[in-house]
Amino acid sequence: MSNTFEPMLVDPPAALDDPTRPRWSASGPEHARHRRVVDPDVIYRHVSAGHPSWISDTEGVRRPLHIARWIGGTDATKQDREGDEAILELCEAPTIDVGCGPGRFTAALAARGVPVLGVDVSATAVEMTEQRGAPALRGDVFDAMPGCGTWKRVLLADGNIGIGGDPVRMLRRARQLLHPAGLVVAEIDSRHTGISTRFQRWETHHHVGRWFPWAHVGSDAAEALATSSGLVLHRTVERWGRCIVAMGVV
Repeated sequence: MSNTFEPMLVDPPAALDDPTRPRWSASGPEHARHRRVVDPDVIYRHVSAGHPSWISDTEGVRRPLHIARWIGGTDATKQDREGDEAILELCEAPTIDVGCGPGRFTAALAARGVPVLGVDVSATAVEMTEQRGAPALRGDVFDAMPGCGTWKRVLLADGNIGIGGDPVRMLRRARQLLHPAGLVVAEIDSRHTGISTRFQRWETHHHVGRWFPWAHVGSDAAEALATSSGLVLHRTVERWGRCIVAMGVV
């Protein structure tokens, strides 16, 4: 088997130019034409308020977003909290939390006295993280970032290694952010095999977002992916069906 991975991102079908077109899923027909296409922050606010939400992809798969895990705190299950702890234990040094979302990891690290910065493209995510008492920056991780080359940990939790649909590009950017002696800590999919990229979107009962590319990385692909990105796989931890890997420059 090849020890490198080269991503291939296929453009979405032309029909996806209309993100409101109705689709079928396991839960029945989606009457998407009756839902408004909105800015991601609108959906973000609905999700953070606990309203039912889903992630759909272009293959017709629709799965619920586990809001309690995503937000964290006392509403999360014991298993979720223990899975998060496995990630936090690997982030005992200055950490940049890429795609921090509502800030559960950023806030937890800040509470432990770990220098940390959350980064997200969503203004609502940044606001939620700051409300939890943790620092956050609105921006694209591929743009200029503070502390580039000095972070001891680059955190890619909740599958954020798949941001942009190209995990090699994501990890190469993480390597740029990383201190030479640092680690990329990434959560990948223990139930998935290989690497696949699909276009997906967020949905609520009343709104849909626009399609965006996202990669899913299986645990069997971690070593080859690290090699392709100029990194070395140092450690793999599995906890309650969640798989966390630590990758370093050497």
